[in-house]
Parts: sequence; structure tokens; C-alpha cells
Amino acid sequence: EVQLVESGGGLVQPGGSLRLSCAASGFTFDDYAIGWVRQAPGKEREGVSCISSTDGSTYYADSAKARFTISRDNAKNTVYLQMHSLRPEDTAVYYCVAGAMSAHNCIDYYYGMDYWGKGTLVTVSS
Repeated sequence: EVQLVESGGGLVQPGGSLRLSCAASGFTFDDYAIGWVRQAPGKEREGVSCISSTDGSTYYADSAKARFTISRDNAKNTVYLQMHSLRPEDTAVYYCVAGAMSAHNCIDYYYGMDYWGKGTLVTVSS
């Protein structure tokens, strides 16, 4: 059974930091691009960041550049999203996604990713 289990969400003040984790199982982790997609209340889902399965290349939405860092540990089948300088507009449910597509495409075409976690809620508020 494929599982993507997110953790690390919570309440943080504006300007604060959080690190999300995604633990994967049930598929060959090394072969899949992994990404993060978020959905803010009342808004469409948005691709946030993706990391390649091959060379570790990383990609970010404009809203995440210079503030978020994605990384993966293939030995632990885990992907991380380190978030800094958080803003109220970053409030959303963050989903971990995995897919056979190129990580270069997964920001814009996240809906084509093969596997989705259930999400973890990040709330940025004072």
C-alpha cells in the first residue's frame, strides 16, 4: 500500500519557520519526483515545490522562492520542506505528492502526480 504521511504542520507566527516532513512507503521512492502542493482556505490548489528523483534538482513556485527549501533523504524515504519567513498567506493544507513525471513539470502539473498524502495544516497567524 502506497502511503505518504505528512507531519510538522501547526500554528506559527508571521516571520516564523516550520519544517514539514513526508514519509513515503509502498513504492520505489528513488524513482519518483516528490513535491509539495498546498490549498489555502477558499482557494485552488497550488504547486509549491518539487525535487527530482534523478539529480536532486529543485523547483519552486514564485511564492516559495528564497523562503522555502525542499530536500530529500532517499535512505529514509523522506522529503522535507523547510519554510522560513512565513506569511499569513502561507496558511494552507500542505500535501506531499509523488509522481513519475519530471520534477520540472510538477509545479504546474501537480494534478498529474500519482500519489497524494492526506495533508498537514499550516496556520500562520499572530
